[in-house]
This record gives sequence, structure tokens and C-alpha cells, in this order.
Amino acid sequence: MTWLNALVVFICVWWVVLFMVLPWGVRPVENPEPGHEPGAPEKPMLWRKVIATTLLSFVVWGVIYLLVELELFSFRDMVAG
Repeated sequence: MTWLNALVVFICVWWVVLFMVLPWGVRPVENPEPGHEPGAPEKPMLWRKVIATTLLSFVVWGVIYLLVELELFSFRDMVAG
């Protein structure tokens, strides 16, 4: 896996994990002001979610990297076979 392939895989994994992490700890505002979305979170804690996403993405990316580098999983074998 080249560094560019690794970067592209990491970015894809990061975005997927971000959408999995976004709902964590979401609590809607009890009495929203008029004109505000009633389902909007009171405290979205986005920086915590970005950090959690990055840490989880490194773990998932590491597993993918090991699978590819140790040749335990190969798309080329699937196509050739």
C-alpha cells in the first residue's frame, strides 16, 4: 500500500466513523427558542467527537493496513481467481 493509498483509505474510514460517532451523547434542547430546530442538540461537543473519530479511525485503518500488508486479504486475488 503506497502512502497515497493509505491516506485515501484513512480519509474514507475517518468520514464513515465520524457519521457513526455524531449521535453519541446528543440531547435535544428541552425548550427551544422560537425559530430554532427542536431536534438540534443542546451541546454538540464536536471537538470531542472529532478526537474520538480520529482515534477510532487510526485503529480501524491499522487493521485494514495490516490485512493488506500481510496479504491476508487481497482484491487482486478475488479478480484473478
